[in-house]
Amino acid sequence: MNNITIQEKKIIGMAIRTTNENGQSANDIELLWQKFWKDETIHQLEQKINNEIYAVYTNYETDFTGYYDTIIGYEVSRLTVVPEGLVGLVIEGGEYAEYVSKGKMPEAIFDTWLGIWADQEFNSKRAYKADFTVHGEKYNDGPIAEVETYISVKD
Repeated sequence: MNNITIQEKKIIGMAIRTTNENGQSANDIELLWQKFWKDETIHQLEQKINNEIYAVYTNYETDFTGYYDTIIGYEVSRLTVVPEGLVGLVIEGGEYAEYVSKGKMPEAIFDTWLGIWADQEFNSKRAYKADFTVHGEKYNDGPIAEVETYISVKD
């Protein structure tokens, strides 16, 4: 884990409200990913900056044990036009803890989250604003795939 400062990011994506209770988020988020891959509108956003896919976790009810929103989409240059059925959000710039998940996906990402949730000391430092994973070029590299996870931390 490294602490880094990120700049504000604008995201357009599709959203779902979920909770980690009883494994509900695993099912909900998997369905959201399936919907994401089938949707043509989201992949054709004219204001899309690049092809990196963001999975954002935000609007926490309490902490990682309560309800929160998951948004899967792309970073965009502006939020002036958000297609129907999608949502726009701004990830605040600031301090984030960076984790890198390596290995077979999505299992490697899930293992990273399990480690984060198990670290009580780290969880006390979380800001619970917006946390996100970035699925870039290395996401599809099979057993050597990599995904970065960014967790908002208190200043």
